[in-house]
Amino acid sequence: GQSAGKTLNRNIMSNINWLNKIPDEWGNYLAGFTDGEGSFNVSLRKREDHIMKWQVVLTFNVSQKESYILSQLKKYLGCGRIQERQDGLHMYVCSNPLSIQERIIPFFRKFILRSQQKKKNFSIFCQIAERIFRKEHLTSQGLEDIIRLRESLNEGRGRKRKYELGDFKKSQQEYPQRLYAKPRKFRDEN
Repeated sequence: GQSAGKTLNRNIMSNINWLNKIPDEWGNYLAGFTDGEGSFNVSLRKREDHIMKWQVVLTFNVSQKESYILSQLKKYLGCGRIQERQDGLHMYVCSNPLSIQERIIPFFRKFILRSQQKKKNFSIFCQIAERIFRKEHLTSQGLEDIIRLRESLNEGRGRKRKYELGDFKKSQQEYPQRLYAKPRKFRDEN
């Protein structure tokens, strides 16, 4: 009833308050830092326990030799984790869909990325994220559209993908989705 609406409005307001509390100098600095060192990624994982046999994973990450700036990113975004690789490189990583929806995307919509390539990648990342939030990845056509969009994300040298559009299409031939199959009654075996 009425209390659910108040809770929703309170959550929206706290999200706006959170974003407005970030000092402009830190928000702009972290956006600039992300412009140089950050990455918006969308990966595919084969998952037998998922409806489409595929999981789409949204990830935002930033790598750096020292962890201080990454800790500030985590502090101001209020989500994510910091990992250290064996070679000593630190990484800030956020792959929680709710955090991406409520924290990462609003942050970079307020604190604008400046480089054309990073703006393009963020825009594609947001388009894919919005489709996932609308659950379009749970249909064959929706998932194919997301994978097609992903093809233009992070173009260039050094991009590595375990699975691409061809892998998805091949899997659809192996496990066609039965969209129009009607449930049938099983006869009694007496």
